[in-house]
Amino acid sequence: MTTTTTPAVLVDAEAVAERPAASRARVVARRFVRNKGALTGAVVLVALFLMAFAGPYVTHWSYDAIDYTALRQPPSARHWFGTNGIGQDVFAQTVRGLQKSLLIGLLVALFSTVLASLVGACAGYFGGWTDRLLMFAVDLLLVFPSFLIIAIISPRLRSGGWLAFVGLLAVFGWMITARVVRSMTISLREREFVRAARYMGVGPFRVILRHVLPNVASFLIIDATIAVGGAVMSETALSYFGFGVQPPDVSLGTLIADGTPSAVTYPWMFFFAAGLLVLFVLAVNLVGDGLRDAIDPTAGGGRGRKGGRR
Repeated sequence: MTTTTTPAVLVDAEAVAERPAASRARVVARRFVRNKGALTGAVVLVALFLMAFAGPYVTHWSYDAIDYTALRQPPSARHWFGTNGIGQDVFAQTVRGLQKSLLIGLLVALFSTVLASLVGACAGYFGGWTDRLLMFAVDLLLVFPSFLIIAIISPRLRSGGWLAFVGLLAVFGWMITARVVRSMTISLREREFVRAARYMGVGPFRVILRHVLPNVASFLIIDATIAVGGAVMSETALSYFGFGVQPPDVSLGTLIADGTPSAVTYPWMFFFAAGLLVLFVLAVNLVGDGLRDAIDPTAGGGRGRKGGRR
């Protein structure tokens, strides 16, 4: 009789385990939607992504096309954002630069978050020499002047394109997150469900992937969201000084650098790219704060709750 009811019991146990996760996701979603700042940031982000990836299809100008009859022309029906000094359409260049900056930001945030979660979880779970060696590497990377190192190395990796630049940014963008994940893993490794998995003979890496990382996923989601904005700012700064995306390709950093000398005389060459950069970073920060308040209403003053924290 026991053998005939075991499958049903297992199915019921799985269903019970899935229901709390689904209900928690709905609660987090409701809290996020009630946060007007976070919702506004999410709408702005969606609009920026639509502009970046749909923009090239709504204009007949390419980002590298030249209109020799329109040099430094202000915005018009023919050139929505005007043209630059050699007749290139500023709208086409801006959406191309926004697209490239968003791609770089997303990839850097993804790679750095994955690396930080694995290194931090392994250091906290195994402890001992593994912890000491991994944390030594983290501390060593933290004291390196990352901006200077990227500026020196990136010109030598131009043959690898912008993906090599993504790798450089990701290598220097995960250490603080790894330290936080390590601390959270140390507090989790002696919990009952982790100890039970170990006693049942589950391998350490499977325990990390199936039991440790899911319990720090909330922090990783928030951190990755904010890391996108930080990566875009880093890319913009490096490209501004000529160490990032290289011509003939463009990014928000290269457009801001090209438009800076003409910011007063020909403002459309500067302010569209700079304005989109500021708008994107503000929207990412609003979404990150909203996710934090939705996942943990007691953190940061509970701004996601009606009426605030009393």
